[in-house]
Amino acid sequence: MITLTDICKRIGGRTLFEGVTFTFNDNARYGLTGPNGSGKSTLLKIVMGTEAATSGTVSLPKRVGFMKQQIEEFAQCSLLDTVIMGNKRLWDALSERDRLYEVDMTDEVGMRLGELEEIIAEEDGYSAESDAEVLLSGMAITEEMMRKKMHEIPTDRQFRVLLCQALFGNPQALLLDEPTNHLDLESISWLEEFLHNYSGTLVVVSHDRHFLNSICTHIADIDYETIITYPGNYDAMLVTKMAVRSRAEDENKAKEKKISQLKEFVAKFGAGTRASQVQSRVREIDRLQPVELKKSNIQRPYIRFPMPEKPSGQIVFKVDKIGKSYGNNKVFSNFSCEIQKGDKIAVIGNNGRGKTTLLKLLSGILQSDTGKITPGHQVDIGYFPQNHHEALDKHSDQTAFDWLKTRKEIVFDQDARGILGKMLFGGDDAFKSLRALSGGETARLIIGGLLLTTPNTLILDEPNGHLDLEAVSALAWGLDDFKGTAIVATHDRDLINGFAKKIIAFEEDGIHFFQGPLEEYLRVHKKKVQPTKS
Repeated sequence: MITLTDICKRIGGRTLFEGVTFTFNDNARYGLTGPNGSGKSTLLKIVMGTEAATSGTVSLPKRVGFMKQQIEEFAQCSLLDTVIMGNKRLWDALSERDRLYEVDMTDEVGMRLGELEEIIAEEDGYSAESDAEVLLSGMAITEEMMRKKMHEIPTDRQFRVLLCQALFGNPQALLLDEPTNHLDLESISWLEEFLHNYSGTLVVVSHDRHFLNSICTHIADIDYETIITYPGNYDAMLVTKMAVRSRAEDENKAKEKKISQLKEFVAKFGAGTRASQVQSRVREIDRLQPVELKKSNIQRPYIRFPMPEKPSGQIVFKVDKIGKSYGNNKVFSNFSCEIQKGDKIAVIGNNGRGKTTLLKLLSGILQSDTGKITPGHQVDIGYFPQNHHEALDKHSDQTAFDWLKTRKEIVFDQDARGILGKMLFGGDDAFKSLRALSGGETARLIIGGLLLTTPNTLILDEPNGHLDLEAVSALAWGLDDFKGTAIVATHDRDLINGFAKKIIAFEEDGIHFFQGPLEEYLRVHKKKVQPTKS
């Protein structure tokens, strides 16, 4: 159980939470939701004590698992040791025991060793390595890799190890901030099953709607400067929240209509002989004053890609036996496929297998070492890079408005402002410098550039990485409605299910082009039947 008492947090002149008193209960799995900037990660840091609240207190159980983000702290540690560090009491006992075995044995040392062995037994230390191996294996970490130092494995795998560290040792409470960010679909499924069997208090922040819908028993939503809890998953919360808001707005409208009628009566008879009736109406007006509704922070950008000015030919890309290497590292080889006008394709697979490389080859940013990619007639590409710096200079003082106007030769101010408004850059936000933009704002601005330039072929590399849940839903609708061709690399199943009709899957034995949606691909893949290879 985690209890927050009268928590307040202000940053500058902005209030994130005010007087929040809330309990996260045992045997419950909470999704902590709210748009970018609402304070989700800040609240987790306050709970863990790594950031101070402006006021208020937090009560925690003895053992709390928390997913760290500082991989450099563990650079020289083995993967197994890093995971076992998730149980501090056990790790401290194991470390002290190892040190004492290197000194001369005395009665005092022997007594202390006995005490340490008791602690190790209490903490299931004799099965710690095998328990850590089970977790790492679930995150697709091979046995050979487990013996390596952290700095010797890819960055995305290091984050998976830190997730295992948070899960290790049967913590009574578990706090996870974007745990699916570095996971492939199979690892996400494994994590969902693990969390379904977890009996402590779980609080998770995630922009993966499918993940939240799968695991959550409750939603703790940060809105109106407080936390409001809803039973059920994310979709259930949205229905309830919108219904409550709509009902309150309808009640206010009914009150305003009634007040208007009463004021007419008071104005008509105020100076007449019906004084008692007038006073009664005045009291009724005071009683009926509408409740002031705080503005909700739920906002959804409007993403509708316009009809391309120049449609492409029927064949968008003909890919013939392409391969790419970086030095001695062969990323992939001998991949062929044909992408047709109107295809909606999700590119999936483990990080590091070449998804970004393939998208850059299709975009013409990179050239293949072998084989050939032939673009079709009038193919006009709009590219969204995984690294936002490739699209705009985050160190620039250029404003969002000015950057957008550079995307096309002739752009009227009202058109640029209209697109910025759709991307939630209202008022002065349109004139924020690029260096001041958050990750979510940068992503929305790049998407705004694509709305302005009207390409007929979209190639998007992890566009959802910094978008909140409502923005991801808007992007899925926009891609599904798009009249051109879309090729999108992502791990977000809600986004994939929202638009993709075909799958390019990076698997251990190569790249496969699957003619069908994600659920069908997963069903086939689970049966160990390979999809059709082009």
